[in-house]
Amino acid sequence: MPKDIPPDLVVADFDPAWTAQGQALTADLYDLLSPLALHVEHIGSTAVPGMAAKPVFDLQAGVRDLQEAQDAFVRPLADRGFELTPYRQDHVPAGSDDDPARWTKRLWVRRGHREPDVNLHVRVTGSPNERLALLFRDWLRAHPDAVPAYAAFKQVLAGAVPDLATYADVKDPVVDLVVAVAEPWARATGWRAADTMTPRTSSRPA
Repeated sequence: MPKDIPPDLVVADFDPAWTAQGQALTADLYDLLSPLALHVEHIGSTAVPGMAAKPVFDLQAGVRDLQEAQDAFVRPLADRGFELTPYRQDHVPAGSDDDPARWTKRLWVRRGHREPDVNLHVRVTGSPNERLALLFRDWLRAHPDAVPAYAAFKQVLAGAVPDLATYADVKDPVVDLVVAVAEPWARATGWRAADTMTPRTSSRPA
């Protein structure tokens, strides 16, 4: 572990095993949370080949109604070691005049469990924050030359800030810059969030 960096800020080199682990986690949580979870996706840095990342899997579940999902998910997720956090609001990109109410979510976290550490972001399907998470991931996947620079930024940042909250506050504007470049790419290529979602069928008995 790097000296003097809090454990929750350590940014590790990319682990090729993250890809298969992310696929297994999303399939398992979809099986647990469907049909209210319309899809579960592996997002964030661990979903980008070659990207250094905090060894915590960011997953995203799309639902029709956040409160309905919260009420239904609390118990089964608790059984898997997840805790519901008080965080209800995503960062609205700089320069956007969008209504912050469209950027709400629910966030569950799992730490110190026998299964991998996870942040589970539950967002309304079709919402701008659901779309942004997928666009950010897919733009980086499509532009591997940008990955080392973003990874190096995160590693330097982790060693320069005192806590995770400051890390997130500094990183958000950089994500905004990436998204500003990714939006023209999305228009030029015809990228759509719905096209990136993994088709799944629950294996639970009907």
